[in-house]
Amino acid sequence: MAKKITSPSNTLQLNFEKDSNKESVKRSELSGRIRLIIASFLFLTGFLLAVAFASSFFMGVADQSEVERSTLDVIEGSDIPVKNLAGLLGAKIAHFFLFRTFGWSSILLIPLFLLSGLKVGFRKEIYSVDRLSWQVLFYVIWGSLVAGFLSYQLDLPHSLGGGVGFFLNEKLHQLIGYMSIFVILFAGLVFMILFYQLNPKPKAQSLADEPGADDSTQMPLVPNGEDALFEEDLFDEDPSIHVDNDDLEKFRPIVPPLKVNSDVEELDEELSTEDVPEVPVEEDLTFTYKVAEVDPNAPVEEVEELTTETKANDLVAQFGLYDPTADLPKYQYPTLDLLKEYDVKNQTTQVTMDELKENKEKIVETLQYYGIGISKIEATIGPTVTLYEIVPKAGVRVSKITSLEDDLSLSLAAMGVRIIGQMPGKNTIGIEVANKNREMVPVRAVIGSEKFQKSNFDLPVTLGKTISNEIFVADLAKMPHLLMAGATGQGKSVGLNMLLTSLIYKKHPATLKFVLVDPKKVELSLFNKLERHFLACLPDSEEAIITDTKKVVSTLNSLCKEMDLRYDKLKDAGCRNIKEYNQKFINRRLNPNDHDFMPYIVLVIDELADLMLTAGKEVEHPIARLAQLARAIGIHLVVATQRPSVNVITGTIKANFPARLSFKVMSKIDSRTILDAGGADQLVGQGDMLLSMGSEVIRLQCAFVDTPEVEEICEFIGNQQGYASAYLLPEPDSEETGGQERGDMDLSNRDSFFDEAARLVVMHQQGSTSLIQRKLKLGYNRAGRLIDQLEAAGIVGSFGGSKARDVLVKSETELEEILRNL
Repeated sequence: MAKKITSPSNTLQLNFEKDSNKESVKRSELSGRIRLIIASFLFLTGFLLAVAFASSFFMGVADQSEVERSTLDVIEGSDIPVKNLAGLLGAKIAHFFLFRTFGWSSILLIPLFLLSGLKVGFRKEIYSVDRLSWQVLFYVIWGSLVAGFLSYQLDLPHSLGGGVGFFLNEKLHQLIGYMSIFVILFAGLVFMILFYQLNPKPKAQSLADEPGADDSTQMPLVPNGEDALFEEDLFDEDPSIHVDNDDLEKFRPIVPPLKVNSDVEELDEELSTEDVPEVPVEEDLTFTYKVAEVDPNAPVEEVEELTTETKANDLVAQFGLYDPTADLPKYQYPTLDLLKEYDVKNQTTQVTMDELKENKEKIVETLQYYGIGISKIEATIGPTVTLYEIVPKAGVRVSKITSLEDDLSLSLAAMGVRIIGQMPGKNTIGIEVANKNREMVPVRAVIGSEKFQKSNFDLPVTLGKTISNEIFVADLAKMPHLLMAGATGQGKSVGLNMLLTSLIYKKHPATLKFVLVDPKKVELSLFNKLERHFLACLPDSEEAIITDTKKVVSTLNSLCKEMDLRYDKLKDAGCRNIKEYNQKFINRRLNPNDHDFMPYIVLVIDELADLMLTAGKEVEHPIARLAQLARAIGIHLVVATQRPSVNVITGTIKANFPARLSFKVMSKIDSRTILDAGGADQLVGQGDMLLSMGSEVIRLQCAFVDTPEVEEICEFIGNQQGYASAYLLPEPDSEETGGQERGDMDLSNRDSFFDEAARLVVMHQQGSTSLIQRKLKLGYNRAGRLIDQLEAAGIVGSFGGSKARDVLVKSETELEEILRNL
């Protein structure tokens, strides 16, 4: 459900001017008309039953001869007119319900139709229609049985219980005789106990009958005008408990504050004024006041929690569990038909037995040449590579084998030979050799697999197949963030599309939102049509997908603010993570005025290197903060870059991304930067990738999802009814001061980099915007605002054209004095 955040008035107007929203409004109007038609039919049916039943009670005998005849005979002509006010149809309906089926209990159908029409047409419920439906269903049948028993035993009119009641009682009487009435009544008792949740409660003891009544405390009365320990607001916790006696109004007993039992109706009976004797007021009068025993050590929090849980259970019983998908009840998940189906026969593994045997012999021969004996070798064929697992003879060092990677690659005449020092959980050494003829992994085979369809992860993602041809499915919520890298043209964009597609196939728009950052402006534009379903953005954004690097910083700061707001809600709700919070909200244990259902948010950044180049620390700080803290409240990051150098993937970012995915990179240094291990430079490209999750590195072949397939999916979802706008993020807390005149600048609201920029300028004795931008890795606009603030503080001089500003402070000691005074 889209979060309700105040936004400028023209935002909604612009959104509704879009063609897609006009279609949504038309569909909404059509749906409203259909509801009114259905409601009219329900009302008409209810009134028809009411008129037919009422007429039948007075004219049913006269109509009996007509309703038994065929409709055609009556239409052609009859000497006996139909007297039912609802005509022939009403007479036949009344005859069917009152005589042939359930008898007089059928009258309960009338309020069911009328209340159903009220709910469908006007969305109002005088009484829960769901509960009423079950009640009517039971009482119509049960009432027919009770009335049928009376009709069968006392020779009352047959219509009392109808044909069903009479027939069932006849069979029950033949089976158990007069005991049938006890069976019928027992069935009614069981239904009432289960449906109305009846539970016997012990009757509250009267104040006079409590244990220890003889030891009651004698307390003097104090006039109203004097100080008293016992105030009239004693019973404010429960307004139904009151003492209304004119003779006692002048006095208040001196007692400590009391805890009142929640059984207010029973206490009200015990404390009603009718039970209070009228006693003449005397000065030395003592008043006996007895209080029900309450555990003094019982914390108030437990009572409040019990009350909240009781209210929640009542709400669930009346309205059911909260359904976050109710805003889009007709939403249809994308189907497999939207994905291409490739010819399976032509996609079989292309590795022949001759190729396997040849590679095996070359591996054994090469290792023996270097004095390494092998006792066992096995092969596992994958879509991209074949894994040869070898067991070396005793005494062979593993490092001796791993150092022969280039020699094996030369011997096998294959690209992408990679040696795994030790297979996880095995006593073998793995050698991965690229297949000469590769097998493409179609997205339909992966999305449609049973493993993915039956996965119950919070954020299930499937990327492709492992080297053993198994479908790989993981939970993004447990990664909890993913860092992707890969050179241009190696499958990084397809990998992003595959990740987003798998999430869209499994999640409802009410439970998942995407924040898409695309500095290249063309990679993620395919998902534009999902704006009113899956996308989230700032309130003043014209487009949900962020392509302007200037708005990236605001969006990241907005996500940080969203994170803080969510943590505040978790704290108020007494929950530790989003899963507990949402479950509590679904169970109606949280006040909807203060809380709401939280969808997962996945931030996808397609090219981090460009953002780090233009914004630097302005981007790095919020990304690091989100990566550190946002996991518990359901915000997860997927950050991709084609240049995994240390100035892009900094130590701060890298430390908070335990899950890393690398396509083919150009050098071993890049491989170690992204994976902390080599191997990514040995990949064969075109979706061949390594996924590092902790200490385990898995080689995968990414499934291929084509651009037309993504367009089909987005078109299918975009044509459905969606929310009025994208999910709105909160307005970020702005640190900008550029809108003020320099002389009037408020230095109490300085930039967080002010002190660092001041020391930098004084140290270099150069008041240059480019110096601040380059050294602090800030954007040009923010560096310019810092120069303006330094001018207002008297650290640098005024603007002098193309020349750098004069630095007015000549020593660091003088600067520190200025900073202390500020």
